Amino acid sequence: MSTTPAMEWWRPAAPASPDTVAPCAPYAQWDLAPSASDASVPGRLSFLALMVFTFVLLVSPQSFLPALAPLHLALLAAGVAISAYMVERLSRDAVAIQGSADLRIALALAVWAALTVPLSLWPSGSIDYLIDPFAKSLILFWLLSRIVVTKERMQWTALCLVLMTTPVALTGVWHLLSGVFVAQGITPGFGRIAGYEAPLTSNPNDLALTLNLILPLGVGLLLSVRKPIVRAVVLAIVALDVLAIIATFSRGGFLTLLTILFAYMVRLSRRHPAVFVVPLLLLLCIPLLPSGYLDQMSTITHIGLDPTGSAQERRDDLVAAGRLVLSNPVTGAGIGMNALAMNAERGATWRMVHNVYLQYAVELGVPGLVLFLILLGRCIRKAGAARRQAALVDRDGVLFRLAEAAQIGLIAFAVAAIFHPVGYNLYFFYLAGLTLGLEKAVASRDARQGASIA
Repeated sequence: MSTTPAMEWWRPAAPASPDTVAPCAPYAQWDLAPSASDASVPGRLSFLALMVFTFVLLVSPQSFLPALAPLHLALLAAGVAISAYMVERLSRDAVAIQGSADLRIALALAVWAALTVPLSLWPSGSIDYLIDPFAKSLILFWLLSRIVVTKERMQWTALCLVLMTTPVALTGVWHLLSGVFVAQGITPGFGRIAGYEAPLTSNPNDLALTLNLILPLGVGLLLSVRKPIVRAVVLAIVALDVLAIIATFSRGGFLTLLTILFAYMVRLSRRHPAVFVVPLLLLLCIPLLPSGYLDQMSTITHIGLDPTGSAQERRDDLVAAGRLVLSNPVTGAGIGMNALAMNAERGATWRMVHNVYLQYAVELGVPGLVLFLILLGRCIRKAGAARRQAALVDRDGVLFRLAEAAQIGLIAFAVAAIFHPVGYNLYFFYLAGLTLGLEKAVASRDARQGASIA
């Protein structure tokens, strides 16, 4: 650990500034164990179990090794993480479940969803949806905010997430090159690659969303790590992820990718004006795009030109969803029931409204939408505050870059939410949990003193 000469372990840390904090050691070893300065940090077991859960969630080894399916690896890993955390808290005579304003808002959202169940179009279906995926997402949100609370764990989590996108991205690119497309009945008249065999990436749109939300973490590592081999590996994976996002032909994925690019250009332009060369390089790459890609993206603004009818259907669904909100603005149709409500409004197609904001409004009414917007806005602001605080210690350090990545990832989700029906799924809640963990990591004694990074 690198500190200023005036700092000793028995003295309170002086307020840090860019001029008073010494540079971080570039090749220090990452350590998952809690530091002695923060005895409230959970031990290694809960963190390792959380990473195993993430691996099962993203890579889905049971899809390729069916013998693993009966083991329910995700449930087992989550159970170990929760149990290890709770036992450790109780052994320290600490509060087992700590509350925070953000957790209370998330719980208020869940309580409101539960209160609307009796008025749901299908109450038993809403109960099932409240349990899975919503309750599972909230549990993971809580675990991440309590366990991933040190700089080293944030760094490891980001690196693991980036590494785990490798098989997902490789599969997407391979499907495009080898012609593995979804059934014509799903997207008639247009070839879209099949997704990856995992819950979060089972179709091309969700595959693009997953890669887009992890992409800023890869960029954050690329800008902060010092070891050349780590930077080379991360750079290769980031490039592969971008190629896979393009391979999905996802319009929402394309706009989300542009949002990430624009956000980083704004953030980096002041200190690194050369970043403006990137758009020029991308323009030179246009001839390398897959055939038909630009035609597909043009339907974002020219909806009537979409040969599949998908853009027109989504436009009509947005109008129908707006009518539903106006007709029932308080309680909504019940959590998970927007497809049933849409069937009654515009005919039985069993399509969900592809918009997170309308999903909340249709299912939980305006109160549910407001609670979600408050939670989203608070997380974006907290990531920004963590970034500013981390800048006082090390403006190009790992916490600064990962806080920047978390904020850009949340902004990217806010854009992607216009095109996806994933309001209760893990996409947002994973990033939100990491953001709350970052807030604690930045405020820790080690962060204030400029702890070393790899």
